[in-house]
Amino acid sequence: MDSLLQLALALGLMAIAIALSAWQKLGLEWNLALATGRSVLQLVVLGYAIAIAFEVNNPWFGLCVVGVMLVVTAIVTRNRISQKIPYLVPIVAASLFIGVALTLVYTSLFVIQPRSWLDPRYLIPLTGIILGNAMNGAAIAGERLVNSLNANPLEIETHLSLGATPEQAIASYRRDAIRAGLLPTINTATIIGLSTVPTFMAAQLLGGVPPLTATAYQIVVLFMIILATLMIILLITWGICRQHFTKDAQLT
Repeated sequence: MDSLLQLALALGLMAIAIALSAWQKLGLEWNLALATGRSVLQLVVLGYAIAIAFEVNNPWFGLCVVGVMLVVTAIVTRNRISQKIPYLVPIVAASLFIGVALTLVYTSLFVIQPRSWLDPRYLIPLTGIILGNAMNGAAIAGERLVNSLNANPLEIETHLSLGATPEQAIASYRRDAIRAGLLPTINTATIIGLSTVPTFMAAQLLGGVPPLTATAYQIVVLFMIILATLMIILLITWGICRQHFTKDAQLT
């Protein structure tokens, strides 16, 4: 009952936000209300799913939860990049899977070394953290690259006519997109611990974890996010570039 009461009181924060929006005539009241309802519902469903996964302790169930998370993240990321590029969902999903899998394999082998790699208590939270952060970087990079390619067809075709390969013709656009997608993560890393306490570390501290232990876990998570985000952005931008050229190296 105390938890339900605290949750109900926490909704007062959003009520204040909605009231402020109405007071300033921002027109965001419905958006805030919808975001509140969806976030509560989605988190409650996720909480029950994770609770079942922990109780059952079945690797296959944990993998199913992770699979759903990956598919939803791929669709959301695709929608933010472009809905006109064919096969973009499979490209994004494959990029997310490879980036998350390689990062978790390295972390499992050399850092955390859990008893079971597929333990839901380990697999689900870390996958969710990586996906949540990588999605933003991938969406920024993908959208930047698509806009650049659509805005500069003549320049790209000029490079192609002079003998450049598709990779060479769009190299500068892809490089700028990768930098734009990774920059928010790098900026977070540069100020972390100075002006901010990261969410993961704050949650551990609120849960009673010793500060130095929470710090060690946060360092591991931060480095995982940076590596996974970079790999995912590299793969997604490469896939987008492939979709913009025909087999004869012509811009579509």
